Amino acid sequence: MKLTQAEAEEIVAASLRKSEALGKALSIAVVDAGGFPVLIKRSDGARPLTPSIAMSKAYTAAVMERPSNMLKNWAESNPGFFAQLSTMGTHPIVATEGGVTIKRDGEILGGLGVSGGTPDEDQKICDEVLAALGYELEFPAWGSGAPRKQESGNG
Repeated sequence: MKLTQAEAEEIVAASLRKSEALGKALSIAVVDAGGFPVLIKRSDGARPLTPSIAMSKAYTAAVMERPSNMLKNWAESNPGFFAQLSTMGTHPIVATEGGVTIKRDGEILGGLGVSGGTPDEDQKICDEVLAALGYELEFPAWGSGAPRKQESGNG
């Protein structure tokens, strides 16, 4: 299964509608399972660095196969290793809200990154958009095979 351009466009359009409802100028990035960009959109008025941040969040969610905020505890418990890890890929690996793995039928299709709102707003847009479009939001916790539902603010 592969994330299509049409699916990426649907995800970005829904994310931008959510950002407009919040009155926020955001950047949205969608990558495939390998972390390669499928679509990046910067809304009018979004700060200049937000596309790069959104891309890093989406990349993290795709290649780590977990939402970016699930990496917080790991980053805090082993900061030296995490600092090295964060430089290994083509984009930084980040441990923050606003990057969610795109998953359907148990398969990782890619990642969604949102940047420009508060961390909670970025996360809420990711979660609400992917849930509304029928993607899965449950991921195993690090170090366990047990699934854990992605919730805003969890590390």
